[in-house]
Amino acid sequence: MRVSVFGATGSIGESTFDLLQRRDDIETVALTGGRNVARLAEQARALGAGLAVTAHDDCYLPLKEALAGSGVEVAAGTEALIAAAERPTDWVMSAIVGAAGLAPGFRALAQGATLALANKESLVTAGPLLMAEAARHKARILPVDSEHSAVFQALVGEDIAAVERVIITASGGPFRDWSFEALERATLAEAIRHPNWSMGQRITIDSASLFNKALELIETREYFGFEPTQIEAVVHPQSIIHALVGFRDGALMAHLGAPDMRHAIGYALNWPERAALPVARLDLAALSQLTFEAPDPVRFPALRLAREVMELRGHSGAVFNAAKEVALDQFIAGAIRFLDMARLVERTIDSLLSDSCLTQPIETLETVAAMDQMAREIARRHAAVLA
Repeated sequence: MRVSVFGATGSIGESTFDLLQRRDDIETVALTGGRNVARLAEQARALGAGLAVTAHDDCYLPLKEALAGSGVEVAAGTEALIAAAERPTDWVMSAIVGAAGLAPGFRALAQGATLALANKESLVTAGPLLMAEAARHKARILPVDSEHSAVFQALVGEDIAAVERVIITASGGPFRDWSFEALERATLAEAIRHPNWSMGQRITIDSASLFNKALELIETREYFGFEPTQIEAVVHPQSIIHALVGFRDGALMAHLGAPDMRHAIGYALNWPERAALPVARLDLAALSQLTFEAPDPVRFPALRLAREVMELRGHSGAVFNAAKEVALDQFIAGAIRFLDMARLVERTIDSLLSDSCLTQPIETLETVAAMDQMAREIARRHAAVLA
């Protein structure tokens, strides 16, 4: 099987690499990464990749030097990422973080490849376009977020019309029990200490603010087509149950597994078969108990904002995501406080509520990009006020 991995050096990419190197039936077409060119080169050599691409032009020479004599082709920049996505392959991992992962995923679908989608921003910003592109080219999108993979698996053999509710779980992150006043003073160092998952900095902070879960609510609507009223989120500190699907007869189907992204990645890699995976097996007696609690909308307003976006639709997802990315950048830089991130996103959406473009149906990637850029500019202005 021919595979390509976009975002190979991130946490999802590393888990994908771990699974790929355990197989002897894989031809690695392309690997892409960011500034960690040393690790990208190591992966490319280990997998015998045909192409290694760094997203940054100034990293071209270091990557080329690291791969000298390997036979691996080297390229750099945004256009090189797009060209890599156009190379014929069978299976593509889309794990670039943020809106930057949208265009490569589209190009991969145009080749008819199976897109293992870890880049949730693709569905949040351009869900209808992405799903239509897959249908047009008879390509398949398989969810790799642990929650959406869990829902997907729970629906196997079921009539989706019989679904009454979908519940995705959130660990609650490092700030689950913090007061509102304490959250106002939360630091970057505190926000990146996730209690269960090992993830990259940006995703870990999004988990702490529940913006990651907010994106997943929108993603659930766009991928599966459920109504907003059918989609719920619940805090589950143990991160063992990843999602539940409730049916009209009252039954709840739950997917359980250790907090290891190789579960969802491996399912997508081997679908429709199930293959042995190097993940921990659950000892239910040792777990002793699984607990649940409702998320607090006052301390974590991201979920409320996501529900507004699900009702607005149109380009509101692109605005939400763009403002969230700017807010995250500002928090990491120390320019705004932890709770200011949600304030910045809400103010950005409110600034565009009177703009008819916000709720118009998405027609092209260009309109999504234009709305993304407009939202970022507005968000930066709001950030300057909050700073």
